[in-house]
Amino acid sequence: MGQAWGFGRYGGPEVQEFFDRPDPVPGRGEVLIRVGVAGVNPLDHLLRSGLVDGLDGGRPFPRVLGMEAAGTVLALGEDVNGLKLGDPVFGFALTGGGTYAETTVLSAPNTARIPEGLPATVAATLPVAGTTAVDVLDQLGLPAGATVLVNGVGGGVGLAVARLAVGRELRVIGTGSAGKREHAEAIGVRFIDYTAEDVAAAARELVPDGFDGIVDLAGGASLRTVAPLAQDPRTVIAVGDMSVTDLGGRFVERRVDRENLERSARLALDGLLAPVITAVHPLSDAPAALAAVENGHTSGKVVIKVA
Repeated sequence: MGQAWGFGRYGGPEVQEFFDRPDPVPGRGEVLIRVGVAGVNPLDHLLRSGLVDGLDGGRPFPRVLGMEAAGTVLALGEDVNGLKLGDPVFGFALTGGGTYAETTVLSAPNTARIPEGLPATVAATLPVAGTTAVDVLDQLGLPAGATVLVNGVGGGVGLAVARLAVGRELRVIGTGSAGKREHAEAIGVRFIDYTAEDVAAAARELVPDGFDGIVDLAGGASLRTVAPLAQDPRTVIAVGDMSVTDLGGRFVERRVDRENLERSARLALDGLLAPVITAVHPLSDAPAALAAVENGHTSGKVVIKVA
């Protein structure tokens, strides 16, 4: 038996609970891991709220929270290739196993070995934030010297996008609240505080001819404010708001396979995708970790250190 943090039904934070569960049995194409570190993401509370379908693997309640983790392989299901017992790995719990737990199952095709020299704490942030950053910038395909606006730069994905963009020699402007300024500016972002400035006016002053690309992480009215700042609406890519297509933009095309995980890990080892980890919580403090992300009070990436 091992401890897990999850939810007994769909709803708000009130449905969350700690519970004990037997070690899951890996099914076909899955690996059982001992979780070392779990990443915390906005997707976690959206899944708990019942707003995202298709990622629960058909598992019964109570369900474990969390989508990404780093740990050590304890057992292999059938038809698992390229991984073996004892491997340090990181990846996605795409079949509903959750990651806020002492042990869990990851989808083997969406799991990769942690390369030597990469801390597990860093590896645990790559499945969501790291690969998303790679995907959006690959999709934009901007040349060195181009301008990109990262709308909502202060979170884990936003800072990963910004750091990778700076490494690609792009000129990066980012929007966020005042508390997100320090981390953004530290990696070379020209910051616009949306609580103190007119975002559209400030952005036009910095880039009068319009942006070569826009990565939106905020959605809603904020997306509609920044979308007209692009030279070409097709260069507006949203990570969370699919209504971007109504504005002529595109939704991010995600690649969550092992190859993209390995690529993200190499970029992290080279310092081009180093996450800004601002809080490390023990599993016993998982409620506070998720609450901080759900309430939007965090800058950078929050992780849960399980073992």
